[in-house]
Amino acid sequence: MMTSERPGSSSRGFRVHCYEKEDALIAECHGKLTFENTQVLKDEVREKIPGHKRIIIDLKEVPQVDSSGLGTIVGLYVSARTRGCKLEIANASQQIRQVFSMTNLLSLFEEAGRHHGKTI
Repeated sequence: MMTSERPGSSSRGFRVHCYEKEDALIAECHGKLTFENTQVLKDEVREKIPGHKRIIIDLKEVPQVDSSGLGTIVGLYVSARTRGCKLEIANASQQIRQVFSMTNLLSLFEEAGRHHGKTI
């Protein structure tokens, strides 16, 4: 049984740092978003959805996303949308953008996927 010491804790080198900026909550991710680490992102973001209209998942420091990480992001997107919250992705690397593109999910997040876009 896994226990979490505190919100924002890390799992196998992956961590999430959440902070408020302008009209959004930024969830800054660090490390590989893979099967072993997806629960950290879920735990950090899902509980904050009801209190926000806009959440940005910043992937600048994420070198890799596997299918579990992709599923987690899509699950958070659906949870946010059903509660009237807009979930966006920012600073995704070319590799991560390709994963989203191959799975036909890039269009969900296209607006915020640019490095110098309006989000951050």
